[in-house]
Amino acid sequence: MVTNRHVSKCCLLVLLHISVVCTDHESCDTDSCMLKEKGMASQAVVLYDESLVSPFHKPSRMFVFVGKELVIKQDWKGLGIAAVVWDAAVVLCEYLEKNKDLINGKTAIELGAGSGIVGIVAALLGGKVTITDLDTALKYINEVVDENLKDNPGVDVDVKGLDWTKDWTKFTADYDVVLGADIIYIEELFDDLLKTFLQICNENTVVLLSWRYRYNRDSRYLELMRQHFTLKEIFYDSSRDVKIFHGKLLQKNKDKAR
Repeated sequence: MVTNRHVSKCCLLVLLHISVVCTDHESCDTDSCMLKEKGMASQAVVLYDESLVSPFHKPSRMFVFVGKELVIKQDWKGLGIAAVVWDAAVVLCEYLEKNKDLINGKTAIELGAGSGIVGIVAALLGGKVTITDLDTALKYINEVVDENLKDNPGVDVDVKGLDWTKDWTKFTADYDVVLGADIIYIEELFDDLLKTFLQICNENTVVLLSWRYRYNRDSRYLELMRQHFTLKEIFYDSSRDVKIFHGKLLQKNKDKAR
């Protein structure tokens, strides 16, 4: 017989139901995903361990960057992939923290910011940062930014809407650094994303892309971008399978930018 004293707070006997639709590609195992894709559902009695819960489904996650504790609120059920912290964002934050000269005193823009953690860390490192995403995510991002930077009034950060399909013409090539974490995933937007890069980059702009390979189409975007930018892998986090690429406009595009 199981008594209360034998059951810890984070290890309880619960009934789990496997949902039909798989939305969490980073955390689900192959067998579960296969069941869901076939429209099957199952139930199982398992021991609940909080450490095994997908980090995307937690209401918030805590990180420490630049000597500051950041609590990033998440809203998977409400905004989905736009309101969670992806590994690519964490890896890029770590890289920026170790290479402060890339961002300190520079103007920077983050594309497809999602949780905004990369832009927040860049601002804490001394960058003048513009955090961008679709209008539907701006309220959420502003809340995360305000909550984490309320004690840092000198930090220079702005949150703006940027839809790659139509808003890229509203931005000019005034940025020293362009940041992007896991923004390569929707093939229909590849051309628009490239147009956005070409619009906001000048001949001196440094592009830093943090990315996890998931689908063949992802690498096709990198090849598309290499037609206009030098794009070199400069860092690889093997534990999280995340790469960081460094890019700058090719000479032919520099001439057009002048």
